[in-house]
Amino acid sequence: MKKAGLIICLLLLIGCKSKTVSRDTEDLKIKKVSTEEVNANQQRKAYDLGKRVLETCNTSKFKPFNETEVTKSVMENTTEERLTKTCQRFRQYYGSFIDLKLDGVYKTKHEVIYRYHALYTKKVANKELRIFVNEDNLISAIKSMDWDEKFDAKLADQ
Repeated sequence: MKKAGLIICLLLLIGCKSKTVSRDTEDLKIKKVSTEEVNANQQRKAYDLGKRVLETCNTSKFKPFNETEVTKSVMENTTEERLTKTCQRFRQYYGSFIDLKLDGVYKTKHEVIYRYHALYTKKVANKELRIFVNEDNLISAIKSMDWDEKFDAKLADQ
């Protein structure tokens, strides 16, 4: 009986081997494009929504996103509670938010990425905000991170 159980377990383990998933490398490639190649309305939308998120830190008032602006996942993840937590940390370290300065526009196979330098009152602040816009012209991701001076150089290595 024990041998039968052991054989069944071995067969199950052999049958459950992991599958390799192949991804087209074209899906992952990011290339820089000029701002003239980008839809002006889309660019304005990315700027407005990015600024709206960061201005929440100054005003403590967040106007929730709607279905015509962002994807469902962004809407669910961008809550006033989460923003408040992030804003407290940002205000402490970087001061008040001033504005966004567009540094570059990039494209992948499925998205346009707007890379902004986030300007704050304290000079130690060196943050960036990336706004990802999908094929449906909806914001699919908003990411805040430390400024990466070598971002363009990394693209050349692709």
